[in-house]
Amino acid sequence: MPIQMNDRLPRKLVAILYADVAEYSRLTGDDEDATHRILSDYLDLIAQIIESHRGRVMHYAGDAVLAMFDAVVDSVSCATDIQEQLHAQNNNLTEQRKVQFRIGVNSGDVIEDRGDIYGDGVNVAARLEALADPGGICISDAVRIAIGNKLGLAYEDLGEQQVKNISEAVRAFKIIAGKKEEIAANSQDSSPIKLPEKPSIAVLPFTNMSSDNEQEYFSDGITEDIITALSKTSALAVIARNSTFTYKDKAVDVKQVGLDLGVHYILEGSVRKSGSRVRVTAQLIDATTNQHIWAERYDRDLEDFFAVQDEIMREIVSALDIQLLAGEQSRFWSSGTQNLQAWEYFRLARDLLNTYQTENHPEVIRLCRKAIDADSEYAAAWDLLAGCYFHMEEDARYSEEERRQALQFSHEYTQRALECDPSFSHGYSMLALLHLNSKQYDEAAISINKSIEMAPNPANILGVSAIVLNKCGEPGIAMECIRKAIRLSPVYPLWYLAALGQVTRSLGRIDESSDAFSEMVNRDPDSLEGYIGLAEILGESGQIEAARDAAVEVIRINPNFSINEYADNLAYSDPNEIERFAEGLRIAGLPE
Repeated sequence: MPIQMNDRLPRKLVAILYADVAEYSRLTGDDEDATHRILSDYLDLIAQIIESHRGRVMHYAGDAVLAMFDAVVDSVSCATDIQEQLHAQNNNLTEQRKVQFRIGVNSGDVIEDRGDIYGDGVNVAARLEALADPGGICISDAVRIAIGNKLGLAYEDLGEQQVKNISEAVRAFKIIAGKKEEIAANSQDSSPIKLPEKPSIAVLPFTNMSSDNEQEYFSDGITEDIITALSKTSALAVIARNSTFTYKDKAVDVKQVGLDLGVHYILEGSVRKSGSRVRVTAQLIDATTNQHIWAERYDRDLEDFFAVQDEIMREIVSALDIQLLAGEQSRFWSSGTQNLQAWEYFRLARDLLNTYQTENHPEVIRLCRKAIDADSEYAAAWDLLAGCYFHMEEDARYSEEERRQALQFSHEYTQRALECDPSFSHGYSMLALLHLNSKQYDEAAISINKSIEMAPNPANILGVSAIVLNKCGEPGIAMECIRKAIRLSPVYPLWYLAALGQVTRSLGRIDESSDAFSEMVNRDPDSLEGYIGLAEILGESGQIEAARDAAVEVIRINPNFSINEYADNLAYSDPNEIERFAEGLRIAGLPE
């Protein structure tokens, strides 16, 4: 008889911590009573720590503890706290009597029944525990992605591990004992984060020293221009704005920033704009040693502002001994405009568009038009105008006619941007999205590859590349792109998780896909895309109750959601992928 839906056991996506004593048989063989007394005290302490980190002990099995957490960050923070406190307790014991736990942490789907949890999510956590050192912690790739750099920990990548009774290999990471700064203080040979083989740099937000706070866009603009220019060369790994701007208006320890972002060099500076004069200071620092490599102050007329940017980049290239390839020379020194008024209008428009507020679209268009009036050959301004119309085309709050016209304008202005600058990387990225929207897959792939060729390092372009190439039938290459994007932007925007969820789904890595979409809705409880992705992947994998929970949220956010309408707009070159997606949503219970 088929299983009725109401008979299915409840499931949920959680973080699982599994801890077990190393060498328990030896310890009990040496002194069973003493071991039991110590273990009992330690288990009480572990339970207290789990509770303090908003976790719940599900069961004890002799010398093992299983706990569940709603938040991945809480589970890992708890694991490190447990090991630190047990290490302190063990300092009072002889080497032979120390009771050390191994800990495994996983994020996944579990069955919850009669006060306990079961399933592959638990099994993987237990297998990860076996990979950990005594007194150590081992986590899954899903956990590593979810926590990012939130806890300031260092990791050793163990690669793909084939573990007992789990069909798919599990990528595992060991947490290196101590915080990053502690490890760095105790190591003179290497950084706890593996630095890229090529030079790597993070450009911190230049400080606005002007008396007028409204000049903030000016200091932010020079920072972004330098990041954009440096990202055009394949010889340098450049951390994205998304990550470096998290340090804005904060007192920073340059060495710690280097560790957090995994870079060798830091550029920081300040801007003071007063009347027709501008003062810019900049300094390049070796983050591994905290030594200044180069510093300069520029006092110039505003009309020389772009020349100052060029001089700063020349100094960086010289100091880091960067060899620009022949094709990169002209692109690297292309600033986009020499018209300061056009540049200022563009910066104001870009800041407004980045708020993702529909009501700002008319003002973004007005400011872009002002920039174009000041410099009709300003590719970035045409591209931003195209991007604004692209956002409007995707916004259901506009009428069908308004959206159709917006798409037409987006095409027109993207072409205009590339006419102004045939090497403009972001223009090709925009063109790839437009081709994908029109289901012109060959053209989309050609355009996105051209975008990467023009600028191989911008994280956001790599993120877009992951979306485009995955839908064009290249999920393997797309996976390389999204991983590189996350490496270049450790503090990444929500849509990176959408890209990661889509790519891992295409690769058949179901758990990783559900983890990515789960993290999306954890970060934004109103993420429609996150809940759609979650409903589909859970439905596809047979996790019916959890899929239906996600489907309820889809309808909450969009009461008019329709599978057929959604599937019609899915741009996958393989029609089987679209049907697969639609079937997952049907299983989740969403309406046709």
